[in-house]
Amino acid sequence: MLLPVIMAGGTGSRLWPLSRELYPKQFICLHGQQSMLQETLNRLSGIDTQEPVVICNEDHRFLVAEQLRQINQLSKNIILEPAGRNTAPAIALAALHAIRQGDDPILLVLAADHVIEKKAAFHDAIRKAVSYAKKGSLVTFGIVPAGPETGYGYIQRGERLPGDGVSSPHKVLRFVEKPSLEVAEEYLLSGEYYWNSGMFMFRATRYLQELEKFRPDILQSCQLAVEGINHQGDFINIQAEHFIDCPDESVDYAVMEKTEDAVVVPLDAGWSDVGSWAALWDVNEKDENGNLLKGDTFLHNTQNCYINTDDQLVATVGVNNLVIVNTKDAVLVAEKDQVQDVKRIVEFLKGKCRSEYRRHRETYWPWGRCDLIVRTDRFNVNRITVKPGESLPLQMHYHRTEHWVILSGTAEVTIQDKIQLLTENQSTFIPIGAIHKLDNPGKIPLEMLEIQSGSYLGDDDFIEIN
Repeated sequence: MLLPVIMAGGTGSRLWPLSRELYPKQFICLHGQQSMLQETLNRLSGIDTQEPVVICNEDHRFLVAEQLRQINQLSKNIILEPAGRNTAPAIALAALHAIRQGDDPILLVLAADHVIEKKAAFHDAIRKAVSYAKKGSLVTFGIVPAGPETGYGYIQRGERLPGDGVSSPHKVLRFVEKPSLEVAEEYLLSGEYYWNSGMFMFRATRYLQELEKFRPDILQSCQLAVEGINHQGDFINIQAEHFIDCPDESVDYAVMEKTEDAVVVPLDAGWSDVGSWAALWDVNEKDENGNLLKGDTFLHNTQNCYINTDDQLVATVGVNNLVIVNTKDAVLVAEKDQVQDVKRIVEFLKGKCRSEYRRHRETYWPWGRCDLIVRTDRFNVNRITVKPGESLPLQMHYHRTEHWVILSGTAEVTIQDKIQLLTENQSTFIPIGAIHKLDNPGKIPLEMLEIQSGSYLGDDDFIEIN
């Protein structure tokens, strides 16, 4: 039975400002009705698989857990990476963990942020790949190219293997880097090349054998990391110090380009890695003027635009071929054919230590969410939503006071040794240094305003009391 291994890493730079380091594109609804991670898992329905394993950064653990819970796929199946070390080590973690569980499954390695429009064709390619993975091959899925794309790596096919016509699997002749336009056109005309999808299938032990042959240093680091593995709720934690020492390497470089047993299965299923705003415009339905619209918009004499707005009206007059993305704390306006340079904005924001590259104004937590409405040097105003039955931990602050104003629902507030129930239009004050806690004992979400005031308002002015 297949074990889906979903790679849910990523830093969120190419689809800024909607995607951020702490909220990258795989957690956003960009194509379809659910997030890209959820769409990836739902796409597997109809294939006989084990419960999936999701590999993500520790910073994203609560996002992953909540999104898996929403689609009934949460089952103590989230492997946390203390630091990103690319795909070769991540897959090794999944393989080693499965073997420690007493299994040697065939791994189906998928990225959490791809669009695949033709589910039946995707399933057909998986079924073809299984027979080769069972024989010990390391299978990759090559996307039948739709044009001379310069943003993808390519796979050149070699000897044809048993199959039916143009969809027959082939031995992999070589992997090639992203080409120039002229070279990409030559690849397309030859009919011998596929786009490199970054999706793979192989048996767990077979992958580890090849990793040991070509990159024993990566394997050793991962083996040491899983020796100290421990489970905390839905999360699988590994030894941070050993994994941090692991080399950063993709599975392509570490194994697939070196192994003599690589097989490529063609995939023509409406695939895209949605690597830019232009790519997202390509894969979604447009109106009669070629515009893709999300949110509150008014357009006049506007064609071929992508416009996405959170909650403010965006109006355009006499524009063409633009990307306009409006979030609560940033606005992007770009020519659609220059969106690859959005990463330069992220580089600038990082260099200036600005928060907009890393996080949205609204952040998500196990207990609910927090929307930073006003930020100044001396006070912040947050709108906090606490889910029914959830609570903020017992905590204290050294540099700030807090006022809590209840907008709706019921709050059970603990300040020092005093407990009180507050309801709509009631408020309380928390002095500097006071130990306090917030619970929602009700059946509906608790909505409240938090006014923070003090000489220092950094996120690290937070002491959790165990």
